[in-house]
Amino acid sequence: MSLAYRTGRSLRRTLVQAVPTILGIVILCFLLLQLMPGDVADVLAGESGAATEETLAAIRSRAGLDDPILLQLGRYLWRVAQLDLGYSTRFGTPVSQLILERLPNTLVLMLAALGLALGLGIIAGSVMAIHAGRWPDRVLQVVVLFFYSTPGFWIGLMAIVLFSVKLGWLPSGGSMTIGIAPTGLDFLRDRLPYLVLPALAMASFFIAVYARLTRATMLEVLQQDYIRTAVAKGLSPLVIRMRHALRNALIPVTTVAGMHLGNLLGGAVVVETVFSWPGMGRLALEAVTGRDFNVLLGVLLLSSMLVILTNAAVDLLQAWIDPRTDLS
Repeated sequence: MSLAYRTGRSLRRTLVQAVPTILGIVILCFLLLQLMPGDVADVLAGESGAATEETLAAIRSRAGLDDPILLQLGRYLWRVAQLDLGYSTRFGTPVSQLILERLPNTLVLMLAALGLALGLGIIAGSVMAIHAGRWPDRVLQVVVLFFYSTPGFWIGLMAIVLFSVKLGWLPSGGSMTIGIAPTGLDFLRDRLPYLVLPALAMASFFIAVYARLTRATMLEVLQQDYIRTAVAKGLSPLVIRMRHALRNALIPVTTVAGMHLGNLLGGAVVVETVFSWPGMGRLALEAVTGRDFNVLLGVLLLSSMLVILTNAAVDLLQAWIDPRTDLS
């Protein structure tokens, strides 16, 4: 059975499973949000300093908040089926527009953090496995333990103190230089310094996870019979470690990486707040504090879709790494 056929079947299966999963997530989140005290009318009234009961009733009526919960849920699901995420009462903007404005920043930050975590974690884990029991392994295990046991936001704050306040090498917040509109390579040179610290803060914990997992898996793989056969054939140690041992050790690493995407999305709330990064994490926080449930539901819906798509991509990546992987 060809890889292309198995890939198509896997994508169809993922799509069939995704629809009820996303529907269940939307319904559960909608019902749980109804348990939160207050609504957007209360928040707007508090910010304005004073509001009459008639004003609050008008805001709730315009937003449909005075309707029965099941009616609100049915109306929201009907809008979602039409690809309409509703209107933000607090921001005065369609929810889809708000999310599309913030989504690219969050995707860039998440991909940078995930790439940094996988790259450094796999390299560190490979070095630890190759030099198991010797000083490179012991030194790297101390570094990995530090990253594993230290909260990412604390590492971010200390990085701001060191690299921004003391050394002045990197900016302490934001996503780009205000007042300029660079293009091409100038755009990348302007954005990259702002990306380094938040990506490091978000990736620190996962660097430790992937390093320890790569070390353990690679040590196990190096004891397999086919590795002994490769050694007996006279293959170079570099080929054995990189092509045979590391490639098979990457399968559990990619599995865990796909599972961690939801954790990255959750960590984006804290990291984006610390570094004033204009992404979906900060948007979700602003929606919670402002009781803007349409925005929060839109962020949760898109986040669940990203997690499902990422797990499908991980399945395909594993099939490429190991053709024996079952995609059925």
